[in-house]
Amino acid sequence: MSVESGGFVRRWGPWLVMLGLLMAALVYGSGGHGGPATVAQRVQHIAGEVRCPTCQDLSAANSDAAAAKAVRAEIERRVEAGQSDGEIKAYLAGRYGGDILLRPPARGIGSLVWVLPVVALVLAVAGLAIAFVRWRGRTLDGERATAEDRALVERELGR
Repeated sequence: MSVESGGFVRRWGPWLVMLGLLMAALVYGSGGHGGPATVAQRVQHIAGEVRCPTCQDLSAANSDAAAAKAVRAEIERRVEAGQSDGEIKAYLAGRYGGDILLRPPARGIGSLVWVLPVVALVLAVAGLAIAFVRWRGRTLDGERATAEDRALVERELGR
């Protein structure tokens, strides 16, 4: 396949456009959404990242348990006192234990939760690429196509 004939663009163009759109969507989605957050928005955001101490399956933002209400009130008090999100989560983790955080820390053994899926994805894509390259020139019975075979196909396609 030569670049001059347009085969490269025809084959890889749609994939490159799709990759560009995906990257644009990721950049747009990860950007800020306006001005500074209000106290209520910050409380809701932090409570959404903290587990309810009694319900274990819900975040403090989604639970109606008394313990979750107490956690939200403590978060609100600390937000109004000017503490950062990290300071508030560190306080809650110190008081209730590290399991209260719904998102594991990205350091130490917790970093494996973030790294292993990426490594698995890269290995899977690499494995597929290697398999496709190996399968590319083979016939159904496992033999490689010879120059005579390719010439025969080209001649038949030319008719």
